[in-house]
Amino acid sequence: MNKDHLVKSPIKAPIADKQPEVLELYGDRRIDNYFWMRDLENPKVIAYLEAENAYTTAMMQQTQGLQAKLYNEMLGKIKETDLSVPYRKDDYYYYSRTEEGKAYQIYCRKKGSLESPEEVLLDENQLAQEHEFFSLGVFDISPNHQILAYSVDTTGSEQYTLFFLDLNTYQLYSETIPDTYVSFAWANDNQTVFYTKIDAANRPYQLFRHNLGTALAQPAVGIAQDVLIYEEPDDTYHLYVDKTRSQGYLLMILQSSITTETHYLDANQPHGDWQLFQPRTTGIEYSLDHHSDYFYIVTNEAATNFKLMKTLVTSPAKENWQTVIPHQEEVLLSGVSLFANHLVIYERQGGLQTGRVRNLTTGEENNITFPEPTYEFSEGSNPEFNTNILRFYYTSLITPQSVFDYDMETHQRELKKETEVLGGYDKNHYQSQWLMATAEDGTQIPISIVYKQGIKKDGKNPLLLTGYGAYGYSYSATFSSNRLSLLDRGVVFAIAHIRGGEEMGRKWYEDGKLLHKKNTFTDFIACAEYLIAEGWTKSDTLAITGGSAGGLLMGAVINMRPELFKVVVAYVPFVDIVTTILDTSLPLSAMEWEEWGNPNEQAYYEYMKSYSPYDNVAAKAYPDLLITAGLNDSRVKYWEPAKWTAKLRDMKTDNNILLLKTNMGAGHSGASGRYESLREIAFEYAFILDRLGLGNT
Repeated sequence: MNKDHLVKSPIKAPIADKQPEVLELYGDRRIDNYFWMRDLENPKVIAYLEAENAYTTAMMQQTQGLQAKLYNEMLGKIKETDLSVPYRKDDYYYYSRTEEGKAYQIYCRKKGSLESPEEVLLDENQLAQEHEFFSLGVFDISPNHQILAYSVDTTGSEQYTLFFLDLNTYQLYSETIPDTYVSFAWANDNQTVFYTKIDAANRPYQLFRHNLGTALAQPAVGIAQDVLIYEEPDDTYHLYVDKTRSQGYLLMILQSSITTETHYLDANQPHGDWQLFQPRTTGIEYSLDHHSDYFYIVTNEAATNFKLMKTLVTSPAKENWQTVIPHQEEVLLSGVSLFANHLVIYERQGGLQTGRVRNLTTGEENNITFPEPTYEFSEGSNPEFNTNILRFYYTSLITPQSVFDYDMETHQRELKKETEVLGGYDKNHYQSQWLMATAEDGTQIPISIVYKQGIKKDGKNPLLLTGYGAYGYSYSATFSSNRLSLLDRGVVFAIAHIRGGEEMGRKWYEDGKLLHKKNTFTDFIACAEYLIAEGWTKSDTLAITGGSAGGLLMGAVINMRPELFKVVVAYVPFVDIVTTILDTSLPLSAMEWEEWGNPNEQAYYEYMKSYSPYDNVAAKAYPDLLITAGLNDSRVKYWEPAKWTAKLRDMKTDNNILLLKTNMGAGHSGASGRYESLREIAFEYAFILDRLGLGNT
């Protein structure tokens, strides 16, 4: 696909009309030629984005047939009319379902038994009718099952409006609460709720108490019914509210990237005083849960991989804590779940998630094990406290999402549902493996890989490699029916479990952040080189993808080793890291200092600038590139991918294709609704396949 033969190059982003940003840092004067793109009041900004979109459409015109084919393939694998596995809470069974031709979920319940009449609680399709974008945030039913609290975002900006629905009359309460976060809790009186509000930077920073049926705070007219419980002044902290599964306590959680502070309140006394559990200490994280007379605490204090402690509710001081699970050097304690008679322990060992169940009376333990070499295991919907049944989810690169009920007394598991893949999917036609690449410093880097049976390691296979490597997020090896459209065309798919995640423990994360961040990029390059050396692929057939911080990864590795990759897709990429993190008026910026470093300090500034994708664009050849953005993105502002594209256009020396695709009505997660999401995936797959020479397959 030669762009000169198809369409004129897009309008160049004007440099002469720029509004420059000048940063005076340690004697370094830096002018950003594309800073003007931040100004949405400037009509040239929208005009530029629309011109890029028009160019992208024109350049992808020859793939229209392939896009349609991919879309129909992927849609054809989905059971459009389907039902989730109901979960029980008290006398009700709750579930969601989908209907053919409808883009969104329908939430329902039945009382008494699954044979009872269905009661539709909320139909997202009706709420989304007049909106280009729709996202449901809070969905929380009162303890007596009579009132539904829900919140919606109709722009993609992650600013939610909270509503209350009477489930007896199906009438909305008069109050609606704007600018809320997806954090909410009911008190046990069924009338008092706690919600969080966001500031101008989309940071949840205030906790309010509201009594249903009362007026909201309206200072202009002297009404102040809602009570501000707490406001967090530190920009590096976010505020969340939660409730223990025991229903005994409400929790107010103040959390930065590396530090936690939690306050608690008796859920039966919502107008009482919140109590501080442990004050914040920089670098100390902890989470709190409740069982009977005890609080249970997962903490990293003197425990890099975390440990589990407990203390009497009546004596929460640290000197009274008792060890339940000691720190383990080779095992990361991911979290625990408390039930009336059992403790479920989630751990990560050797890169894989594992689980064990401890009987709280006898102390007996049983492991929950799985046979595949790479997979993902996580807790499902378990609202009941007094139950012996643990619901969990299991999936792998070849096993569709599966729902299991595990009897914690008998240790028997029952498969409740494996997501049906239409079109005759047979997992035996595919193979997954767990590989190890060697990084520059000798560290072994895991790779999860999947391919169709019959693939030969002859160096000729097209391969799609992805990664993330930030915030301690462990990249899950999960199933995707959409991915079959790649695998069935002979594409090998691989995940690089690079440092910056937590796959191999907490140190794995710490070795990929701050002044160790470049390990993330060199690990990814090492994985690519390993896959080439082992005959899985070659540079001419190697595509890579990553989103958000994974988009930063894409930008960094193509600056470092552009010749190693053929095709790159960077989703809403966080590429202008220095400028963004210096601007604390933007969402998340101050909090990011604990992940990347504070660029107001010279050492961090120089290190971050040395890998920042935007700052390191150079006059050299780059791979084929598709870059995406969301106009309403509150996490990675649209101007980061837009500026990066403009700078690449100005400086790159090759004739390879460079496309920017901005969703003008969505945010960080792209299009909402399953059909529009599939169209976006079909577009991206078509780009990858076309650039790999598989456009006619």
